[in-house]
Amino acid sequence: MTSSCQKHIPGFGFSVALALAIAGATLPASAQVAREAGSAAPLLLVQAPAAVKVEAGWVRPSVPGQQGTGGYMRLTAREGQQLVSASSPLAGVAEVHEMKMDGDVMRMRHVGKLDLPAGKTVELKPGGLHLMLMDLKQPLTVGSSVPLSLVFRNQRGVESRVETRLLVSPGVPGGAASHELHKH
Repeated sequence: MTSSCQKHIPGFGFSVALALAIAGATLPASAQVAREAGSAAPLLLVQAPAAVKVEAGWVRPSVPGQQGTGGYMRLTAREGQQLVSASSPLAGVAEVHEMKMDGDVMRMRHVGKLDLPAGKTVELKPGGLHLMLMDLKQPLTVGSSVPLSLVFRNQRGVESRVETRLLVSPGVPGGAASHELHKH
């Protein structure tokens, strides 16, 4: 899975690179020094590690005419974050939903923002929190993948975006189903 988040430091690219070189340090391989449009000052682009790790992502397949399906994954934030939005070019709507028993009835509701405590893994899985992909633009076939963009906001209000792909699979890929997924 891939992710991207860049720190932009306008006008400091050359001086940061020079200071690092003087100190005997090197820029990470992912750093680039470029020029900002309309400015003679360099711009330092540093590829930062993703604020949130996305693992074991998958989506249930759909059939022609089916308008929605569920997506599942594990999210682990380095620092406290909130998942504030999701989008995919293959769905008109992507939202986090929660399924809960209300007496004898299973109810599903939209969750506006999903809290991700620092260092704790939050699992989106069948029968609980999950991603709903609705208004599908095409059937999702087994073995294909769904591009997904997730937007997170940290406690300081700074947003970051993680781009990933979820495998289309009829169940947990690799047969690694957890005990909660088994029906007894």
